[in-house]
Amino acid sequence: MMPEKFNKLKEMEGFTDELFNRIFAFQEKNHPAWDSNQPFAERIKGIPLHNLIFSNPDRDPKALGPTIAHYYPLREENRALVYYAKHTAENPVVLDVHGRNGFVGSLLAREGLKVIGLRDPSEKPNQIADFYDADSYELREGTLAEVGFPVDVVFSSWMPSGENITPDILKLKPKMIIFVYTEHVNEHSKEWQTGCEEAFNDLPDNYRIIDEWSIARPENLLQEAWPDLSPSIEETRHVRIFADQSVADIPQYAPEQMAEPYDWEADLEMALLALEAKQHLRSRGIAV
Repeated sequence: MMPEKFNKLKEMEGFTDELFNRIFAFQEKNHPAWDSNQPFAERIKGIPLHNLIFSNPDRDPKALGPTIAHYYPLREENRALVYYAKHTAENPVVLDVHGRNGFVGSLLAREGLKVIGLRDPSEKPNQIADFYDADSYELREGTLAEVGFPVDVVFSSWMPSGENITPDILKLKPKMIIFVYTEHVNEHSKEWQTGCEEAFNDLPDNYRIIDEWSIARPENLLQEAWPDLSPSIEETRHVRIFADQSVADIPQYAPEQMAEPYDWEADLEMALLALEAKQHLRSRGIAV
């Protein structure tokens, strides 16, 4: 007898058909995500989790960064980041220092923050070059050294591999710094896939960690649920939030009501549930 929590897997056949239709439509560029003339709310509807883990098959990795983003954002996680950021000022200014196409920063801005994204012209563009919500997110071209306005919060999401831009961030004297990164080591360069160890640990004494968490993506997450999909490495994404001593103590984030998740989180829920069911059966000696 399988535990009741696995009952949702009875919907797997219909869910799989719908999922594969979305994946194929995205790969053929028949999804609104590819159309910068569409409203952001329409562009993010139905994005498959697959296309936030893998880039499109026609991407040229020598010229282009990932198709959409380096990782899949989670809505409740973004709400937590907004909660902390709002303790720095009445209307805090958030600088998304790795703005790229604006996708990740726009999701943050849509939770109620003023976010200014910084797109470094020296960095490879995403395959979908512009993917931001013009109603809530401002994207500017330039480097961190060119920032000439007050910043309350710095959002550093996926710092380029091997780099340490934290000293340049500190020159802006932000009240809060949010790092999103992984410690995964690039098999070719032997460097961290994002930044370096010093970037996320060696901060001055006037900054303290007020919250941190990690989100693990299991190995072959999608392939375990849908064998026709590609394998993927295990990856753990870390979030670390530093606040300056000028920021009063902040109670830990605890949502009164969970937010409606992003569409790709439905794929994630089903994949994790299928993986857990397989592990349950294997633990009982059943080969799956």
